[in-house]
Amino acid sequence: MTAETSPPSTEATTAAFQSPSVGLFTRDVPRLARFYEGVGFRESYRNPRAGPPEHVELKLDGLTIAVSSVDAAVSLHGLNPALGGRPVYILLWTSDVDVAYRQLVAGGAATLSPPHDFLSNLRTAWVADPDGNPINIAQRRD
Repeated sequence: MTAETSPPSTEATTAAFQSPSVGLFTRDVPRLARFYEGVGFRESYRNPRAGPPEHVELKLDGLTIAVSSVDAAVSLHGLNPALGGRPVYILLWTSDVDVAYRQLVAGGAATLSPPHDFLSNLRTAWVADPDGNPINIAQRRD
């Protein structure tokens, strides 16, 4: 089986979350990243590393703001962020996306994009909280 088609983990029944951050969808990632750099945030991650970014993470005093391209959200995750409404999402890192996804859905979250492999080293899923706010669950894979 490939990593993409491997069955979800069945070992744990609850997931521990860490490193929460707030994400902002935008049509102009560099513009929004420059804005937050201007108020003191410092870039800590960029994808891709060269060329126009689809995603930039900026940190200030323990808060991370993730700035993500609307086009990438549509093409890579099947999302449809409404920029006229709430172009904000919550990012929760976890050690097991599949367990976290099941936990959140069982707790009332709606599925936006089921667990899937992303880039070469991530597994991710998207759900919505009861008010419709998107939550991205992400796991680094070694």
